[in-house]
Formats: sequence, structure tokens, C-alpha cells
Amino acid sequence: MKQKSIFLFVLALLLGTLAYGQPAVKYERFKLPNGLDVILHEDHTIPVVSCNIWYHVGSGREKPGRTGFAHLFEHLMFMGSGHVPVGKFDEWLEAAGGDNNGSTTSDRTNYFENVPSNAVDLALFLESDRMGYLVDVMTPEKVNAQRDVVKNERRQSYENRPYGMSSIMIDENLFPPEHPYHWPTIGSQEDLSAARFEDVVEFFKKYYVPNNASLVIAGDIDPAKMKQKVTRWFSDVPVGKPVPPLGAPVAYLTGEKRLVMEDKVQLPRLYMNWLTPRIFAPGDAELDVLASVLAGGKNSRLYKRLVYDMQIAQDVYAYQGSSDLVSTFAIVSTARSGHTLSEIETVIREEIAKIKNEAPTMHEVQRTVNQYEAGFLNRLESISGKANALNSYVTQTGNPDYFNEDLARYKALSPTDVQSVAQTYLTDWDVILSVVPNGKKELASPAKGGK
Repeated sequence: MKQKSIFLFVLALLLGTLAYGQPAVKYERFKLPNGLDVILHEDHTIPVVSCNIWYHVGSGREKPGRTGFAHLFEHLMFMGSGHVPVGKFDEWLEAAGGDNNGSTTSDRTNYFENVPSNAVDLALFLESDRMGYLVDVMTPEKVNAQRDVVKNERRQSYENRPYGMSSIMIDENLFPPEHPYHWPTIGSQEDLSAARFEDVVEFFKKYYVPNNASLVIAGDIDPAKMKQKVTRWFSDVPVGKPVPPLGAPVAYLTGEKRLVMEDKVQLPRLYMNWLTPRIFAPGDAELDVLASVLAGGKNSRLYKRLVYDMQIAQDVYAYQGSSDLVSTFAIVSTARSGHTLSEIETVIREEIAKIKNEAPTMHEVQRTVNQYEAGFLNRLESISGKANALNSYVTQTGNPDYFNEDLARYKALSPTDVQSVAQTYLTDWDVILSVVPNGKKELASPAKGGK
């Protein structure tokens, strides 16, 4: 009961702060002479510090024929640097009671360390050493070893996984070949094999530089002392050449694309995909809510009809995949044994048409907004969650404290706003992929008028 009371008290404070428009997460921001953007957030709730760095490079910065480099570095960054022997990065952090990880998307690469506050110098040393001295000890042998690891990861996560190649086929058809989102973050087997050591080194020197990164340090810190520590550990890393903004051709569809993939699966699965506005652009939050109204949980429209009432689907879900350049909206459903994807698509189209003709109820929209707000506040409870959010906001909006604005765009929505994005974006200009068991193309969803 005591824990519940504390939670409700903290929740009330957070809601009050957000409601009155004050900074949701206070921070200090400064920039080193080498261009490293640094954001400090002080929180003495627990004696923990989260060091979170975003390099503003993802697979979107790669070139056709040379893909997979950003993700490859997610592996190489843990293979030792100028003053850190191979294997010691994890060993030293674990000995100090910390943990770490990294992730790569089409838009950015992220690394973080969560450590006890008395071990923050270790985290800063490790992160600065691989920023400044990774290339000093990088060898063709290390690159080849991690190249093989990544190629095997692609086999496990995509090529040999049921439905695993679906996302790759979808993106190849949503985006033109020269678009940064056309290829997968993990790259292709051919490109990984063809990459030369010199290509990999050049990619690192171009993008993994302090003037192309933002560092957030959040938690049990003294901001004045932390500024000195960051200056000490990172100021010797040389500035890189300016990295220009990422340009990309406009992604658009001129009609419907129907795709069929045979796979080693037991049940057919339908993927319906549309191009939608970039993250934080008008329509992005509305499409988040639309996804939930359609397929967000067991009370959603599609789940109720497909899974409960008609029992023709095993599952259904929808999401707005928000990204920096352009987003995608997807509805995915797996058929039950004995049913086809054509049956499922018919129901999905009917429910989309209903929302286009009549706005969802206020109850449906408010339920979704409440769920989003609960998740939003839950992320604010975690030191590492706040650190990552600060980095996300500064990268995507230029403002680390974009918390109020982010939440406000959901709380201001009306049912007609949700109806409007359905009318605008869920058109017949889409990519429809049917994944069916080998030799059973008849289970795919045919084009309109098809048999």
C-alpha cells in the first residue's frame, strides 16, 4: 500500500508539472569546442547515473551497395579501443555493477551505460575512448569477425525466421532504390561480404565524431562537477568534418502494389502498409491513436471482429512506425487454419471504411490517449528512460525538453482528427504483402476483382 501511495504521489506531481507547462525534465546543456552536444539532468532519487549517447547516423546514411555499416559498428564498438583491451568494456562495467547496450535504426545509433554514481568516470572513459580511439586498434581481422557475426544475425533474425523477410520486401516496395529507407538496417549479405576494411574505417571517421553526436548524462550527479568530467574525458577527441543534413528523394506510391511471398510457415499472414507523415509532423500522433482504435488490444475494433467474433484470425495489430524522414502505417494479421487472407483483408477494409465515414467515439480516443499518457509517465520514472527521451527529443526536434509538447499533441486530439487521417492516408495507394505457406499461393489476398 505504501508503494502504491508513493507511485500515486509521483504521478500527481508529474501530471501537475506537465499540466502547468513547466519543464517536465530540467536539464543543463552545453557544447564542447569539438562540437559534442552535452545535456545534463540531475536526479538524486537513486544513486545511479545513465550515460546515453546518440550518434546521428543510422543505416539511412549508407549507400546502395554498401549497406549494414551502421549496425556493424554496433558490434565493433565493443571490440576494444585505444586504451581498452578486447573484452574489457563489458567486464569492467559489470565489475562496477553497471550494464550497457546499443541499438541501431535507419536514423541513429545509440549506446548507453547505466552505472552506480561512483562509477560514472568509468562510463565516460569507455565511451570517450571508443569515440576517439576505436580506429587505432581496429583491424581487418576484427572487422571480418564481426562481419561474420552480423551475417549470421541476419540469417537468424530474417532469412531463417518465419515471416522474417517480410519487412525487407515491404520496405523495398514502399521506398525507391535510392531512398535511405529502401534497405534494412542490418544490410544485405552481398554488401556485408563486399565491404572493404577501408570502407568501414572511412564510415567511422565521417560519422562517429563529437560534432555528430549528443551525450546525455542523467541521474545522481552534480552538474557543475559533471561538466568538468565531460570536458576532461571528451575534449581531446578531435572534431570531424561537418556532417550535412540527410537528403532523400520523396517517397510516394502511385497505386497499389500486391506482393506474395512463400515461406516456411504454417499460417498465412497479411501485411497492409501505407506511407504517412514523419515523426512529430501533423498526422503522426493521430495515426498512433488510429492504430490503437483499430487494433490496440482486445477491445479494439479489428481484434473484436477478426479474433473474437468471426474467429478467422489468430492475431491482429497495427502501428504507426514513426521515423525522421517519412513514416509508415501498418496493419498485420495472421489467419487461423482454414481461412484465407482475402477474408481478413475484407474485414480490415470494412473497418477502415467505417472510421472514414463516421469518426471513432470519444471513449475510444480517450482510452488510447490515457494509455499513451500512462506509458509516457512510466518512462519518466526511469533514469535511463529520461536520458534516452532527452536524447531523442534533442535529435528529432532540437529541444531536449519536448515532453510537454509531445504529450500535448495527443491530449488535444478529437475523434474527427483521427477520422481525418484515415481519410487522408489509408487510401488505395498501399503495399499489400501476403506471406503464405510454401505451395499455397491460393491463400494470398488477391487484387480487387481477382479470384
